[in-house]
Amino acid sequence: MSSLLVFPGQGAQRPGMLQALPADVLEHASEALGEDVRALDSAHALASTRAVQLCLLIAGVAHARLLQHTPDYVAGLSIGAYPAAVIAGALDFADALKLVSLRGELMQNAYPQGYGMTAIIGPELSTVENLLAEIHSPETPVYLANINADNQTVIAGSDQAMKLVASRIKGNGIAKRLAVSVPSHCALLEQPAQALAQAFVSLKAPRITYLSSTRARPIHNPEQLRDDLAFNMCRIVDWRGTVQSAYERGVRLQIELPPGAVLTGLSRRVFEQGTVIACEGARLDTLQALLQEEERRHR
Repeated sequence: MSSLLVFPGQGAQRPGMLQALPADVLEHASEALGEDVRALDSAHALASTRAVQLCLLIAGVAHARLLQHTPDYVAGLSIGAYPAAVIAGALDFADALKLVSLRGELMQNAYPQGYGMTAIIGPELSTVENLLAEIHSPETPVYLANINADNQTVIAGSDQAMKLVASRIKGNGIAKRLAVSVPSHCALLEQPAQALAQAFVSLKAPRITYLSSTRARPIHNPEQLRDDLAFNMCRIVDWRGTVQSAYERGVRLQIELPPGAVLTGLSRRVFEQGTVIACEGARLDTLQALLQEEERRHR
């Protein structure tokens, strides 16, 4: 049996999420960015894509370090891939902070308003894909962004296009606008991804197996990992496939890093056996004991 740490994406953020984190992590992050990161998690600041992404990176790394035990796998949804790569030992934390700062700025500047993401709950993937094909046009761009579960997807595009989709599924499902102000994981972000790739640093081979949430399989090669991180903003996330891949590889313990517990709910649909738990609402010593037990079994 194996263990997996998962890191959430945009939409999980909330005001005050950095305030109780260890001082050394906050000081390290502030020094790397040349600003006090404690100011990034106010309700006003979190209107910025850059602030949201930095907060999720910092919180993910800080909480993972508190666990004090090494998992067998890491995976992250969208921006969550960056703390996953840091914990895997492939990406330096200071470098991750600078890259995520740029990533957030590039995404925000590309689409400052009028775009975003919407969760579609109920209809199957094929139904959503057919609907998008009917509505998508140069005037109403809309794309499949995430495959989260058999009956849960996320779409990205213009506000107008997403409203059209929502009106078409009324009565057959739920359309829930997410707290994301950019159209992630689709072709609309191809140019920002190219710009981020130009600024990317060299990576190391991960010491912990890194599962790509866009490819739904492990990546060991540093160049492939670099490509995965730089371009994940414009590629479809297959979270359902990623969790299935982990389970098929023997993962029976999944721990979701704060904030939130959305990924825990999604994984419970896949894990027929084992333990799926979120850090939030659980005792730290309980989580440490679960990881320690998995380590002991591998010896």
